[in-house]
Amino acid sequence: MNQVKKSTGADRNRQTMEGIEMSRLEDRVAIITGAGRGQGRSHAVRLAEEGATIIATDLCEQMDSLGYSLSSEEDLAETKALVEATGQKCLAIKADARDESAMQEVADTAVENFGKIDVVVVNHGIAMTKNWDEWTNADWDDILDSDLKSVWKTVRPVIPHMIEAKSGSIILTSSVSGLLGQTGLLPYTAAKHGIIGLMRGLSASLGEHWIRVNAICPGNVATDMILNDHVKGVFSGGNPEFTFKDMELPMRAMNLLPLPWVEPVDISNAVLWLASDEARFVTGVTLPVDAGMFNTPRGIPPVAVT
Repeated sequence: MNQVKKSTGADRNRQTMEGIEMSRLEDRVAIITGAGRGQGRSHAVRLAEEGATIIATDLCEQMDSLGYSLSSEEDLAETKALVEATGQKCLAIKADARDESAMQEVADTAVENFGKIDVVVVNHGIAMTKNWDEWTNADWDDILDSDLKSVWKTVRPVIPHMIEAKSGSIILTSSVSGLLGQTGLLPYTAAKHGIIGLMRGLSASLGEHWIRVNAICPGNVATDMILNDHVKGVFSGGNPEFTFKDMELPMRAMNLLPLPWVEPVDISNAVLWLASDEARFVTGVTLPVDAGMFNTPRGIPPVAVT
């Protein structure tokens, strides 16, 4: 077994900030779901750059209900190569987070190979857009299974290992849609609100074991979930000449800062902070990384009329 050096969670939590080095996740082991591309890939590479060993998972299959393509096994292999290019170890595992046994196997594999699990970043999820009366029961099942129930199935097998170690950082990816209501995203909004509730319940339940649980709430992020033909069609109003460049103005209008979307690494830097000892006393929080979307006043923003 190729174990990473173990450290006692309680000892680490008693350390002062003076000892923090540039490699903020040295000797840590992190599971990251949805790591085939987009935010998940960015998280895997960024945490590896700071010293973490990575277990990267993804579904690597298409879901017919979606209007955009999901990542492939080739994408996941590329993530593995990018992580290993940082000098860190990476296991890439094709795993469906909706499958409880598959996620148990991921946790078991991580411990078998590296002896522990320090960080879990639950990043996977899907989205689609429809009017409120167009949603089918199958749509609800797809989104709630992928975006909420699978979050629990991912963290459940990891928690006993973290309790034994008396240490751990669990980071759940919610959304600005988990903090407010948005038109056209009904089951997605319900699922992302559910993640906030799950995070709060877990943080209350696991704090005595020195396990921290937090939620990241991204706004618009420049990934395939946003930059695809389906979403472009929602903004186009039926205009066949509408381009991704044309999406920038209405998306910019959602934010306080004058940009349409953030980059995946902007979310990764927040994930890194929550995973590190710099946030060792931060738990139970929702952290928007959204260019101010959550706080944008309702109504027609100035950017839309200037």
